[in-house]
This record gives sequence, structure tokens and C-alpha cells, in this order.
Amino acid sequence: MYRSIPVPEITDFAITNARILPIADAKGQRVEPIESGTILVSDGTITSVESGTVTAADLPDGTELIDAGQRWVLPGFIEAHGHLGVHEDGEGWSGDDTNEMTDPNGAGVRALDGIDPSEIGFKDALRGGVTSALIKPGSGNPIGGRTAFVKTWGRIVDEMLVTQDLSVKSALGENPKRVYGEKNVTPSTRMGTAKILRDAFVDAQNYLAKRAHAESEGIPFERDLVKETLADVLEGKLAFDQHCHRADDIATAIRLSEEFGYRLVINHGTEGHKIADYIADKGIDVILGPLMTSRSKVELRDRSLATAGALAKAGVRIALTTDHPVIPINFLIHEASLAVKEGLDPVVALEALTINPAAIFGLEERLGSLAPGRDADLVVWSGDPLDLNSRADQVFVSGRKVYEFDAAAGTADVADPFGPTLISEP
Repeated sequence: MYRSIPVPEITDFAITNARILPIADAKGQRVEPIESGTILVSDGTITSVESGTVTAADLPDGTELIDAGQRWVLPGFIEAHGHLGVHEDGEGWSGDDTNEMTDPNGAGVRALDGIDPSEIGFKDALRGGVTSALIKPGSGNPIGGRTAFVKTWGRIVDEMLVTQDLSVKSALGENPKRVYGEKNVTPSTRMGTAKILRDAFVDAQNYLAKRAHAESEGIPFERDLVKETLADVLEGKLAFDQHCHRADDIATAIRLSEEFGYRLVINHGTEGHKIADYIADKGIDVILGPLMTSRSKVELRDRSLATAGALAKAGVRIALTTDHPVIPINFLIHEASLAVKEGLDPVVALEALTINPAAIFGLEERLGSLAPGRDADLVVWSGDPLDLNSRADQVFVSGRKVYEFDAAAGTADVADPFGPTLISEP
């Protein structure tokens, strides 16, 4: 399936004779595809996206020319909600570090400390054109912990990290009431889960007041990592990524966010179509999915591939997710394709994998589009990515070609960050 090759250096290059889907311009506004264009990349950053083709003679010395042969070029996809590296595909319990289910309030936990870059899911991500992911701890705790946004290629997670200052994962619904109900401790009901959250945020409010008083008086203050994380949520430094499926749980998530004044992002949103107008009126973003799962629990009984289209038509900004490893991460594009089949606009479907997740978390000036100044995370597709027959032929992460499909051999070459060639070597 995968063949390891030495790590290539980062070079300046131009991809020409390509059908380019920039997705958005430098201001984040929707733009039309370029039927035959050229992308210039220098030092890992996109410097130009223009119509027309070029030859080697048109380029600065040392710039590699890649003829796309009218293949499609898009920004790398973003997995907006998943457990890549913290729940390792095929590793069983030993590779599952998603949930620290010993305390309902896991706000002090950080996904960064549980990510294994050698998980096969990172190679699968490249196969599916996914070049970055927001990795989230928790699904069984009312508060699961701090998330981490990483590129999907590298050897050490600290080198792959874009930021871990985006959000905190939380969960409502069946998961926390089942996990802690089986332990005969709070929460064993939806009411108990909401109480845990209210208690945690009241504690964080009190912590903020005490910290401010200590700073004003110049006296020592005892730090608390759990309360500091939630204080960052209250102060708007971190979003609250709320796992919720049922419509009533979505309403509870919104109620709590308005009670304490933090920024909410709905994760999963399975029954979002039932209250799409309400979500839109509240201006809440939804990371929807996974859409291809079985109805493995009661709160998924009304799961529908049509939910994405219903939310988008109501005016809700959506992103799509595989919830890796629930669905293999390379199937992220198929989540979009199936949603299109059931009514989602194809343009919105691609935005839901690119500029939307970037903008939801304030990363649109780096990721999610092919615009000058953006990271050179880009993918050369054999055709329309929404077509089941298309595949990611070449994948670049931060300007380095790390994946290439070999059609003759029927396998994929992946630059091996753990191989004999060091990343730092030319």
C-alpha cells in the first residue's frame, strides 16, 4: 500500500497547466476555478496563483517546473474533528489515548501529549489529500481537554504542530452519561452532565476573579491547569468544541454557551437538520459527521446524509469530519461526495473541507485556500475530487512533496520522516 522513500528537500517550484480551485482569495472570499493556470511556491509558501501556463524559461533559476497535465489542484483538506494519532487505527486499546476517563473534567489534558506521528492514519490522510487536522481528546468526558492542530506529516508532533491554542473538547449526550453512570458517579444523566459543565465554568469564573485580585495586589497566586484552560474559554482565547448529536443536546450546548458567554462550535450535529434555522440564527458553526457510520447508538438513529445540505441551505457554516478512526480519514472527500448526492452544493462541499474549517478556527490566513501567503499545503488530483474515480496523485505539505501515487506500481510513495534521510538534510 505504501512505499517509503527518502525525505525530499523543500524546493521552489511551479505547478503549471493545471485546473486550479483556489477556493478563496486572500480576503477569504469565494473565487471561481482557473481553467488553466500556474501556482508558484517559494520556501514553503504560495507566492502566486495566476491563469495561463509557463515554461522553465519563465521561472527563476532553481525553480522546479511541474506540468500538471490539466489535473486538478486544490488546497490540502482539513480534518476539523478527529482523533488522529491519539486513537491509532488498528492498535486496539494500547493505541487508544483519546479519553482520560478518570475525571469528568479533563480540561487540564492536552491532545498533544498523546499523538503518535507513526500511526498509519497519517499516511492515510495524505492518500486522501488531508494535509492538516484538528486532533481532539475526549468523547466520554463532559470536558475532554485541549485540542491540537497539526500538519499530517512529520516525525515529532512538536514539529508538526500549527497551534494548540484553538479549542477545548467537550461532550454531551449518551457518552458521558454512559461512562460515568456505569461507575455510579456523576454524571449519569444529561442533567448531571450539564451540572458538571456549569460547576466547571463557575469555578473558572471564580478563578479569574481571584487571579485578577492577586495580580492587582501583587500577591502570589496558586495556578490550576484545569481552571486556567476554562478561563481561556471564558476569555475567548479558546473555542468550546461540543460533541452533541441529538437536537436537544445541541440546544443545551447553545444554552450553556449563552449562559457563560463562550464561543461554541457544534461537533457531530447529527440532528442539526431538525433545528437548522435555530442554529443559523445563533450564528453557530457545525462540524458535521461522520456521515457514513452505522446507527450504533440511539442518538444516531436520525443520522442522514442530507443534513449537510439542510444546514448549509439554512445559512449555517459547516465543516465535515470522518471522526477518524470511526471512518478512515482518507474517506473525508467521500463524506463530501455523498453529501452532494443528497443535496449539498458541490462548491460548499469543497469549502467544508478547506476554507470553512480554517475560518472556524481563525486559520484562514494560513490554510484552506490557494492564495498568496498561504502555506503550500496543496494536492494534485487526477480529476474532480468529488468524483469517486479521482485520487490524490501528489501531496505537498508546507512546500515539501511527501506523497505521490505510482499508477504503474499501484502503490504510493510516502516520504519517510523516520527513514535514513533526516528532515533537516538537503
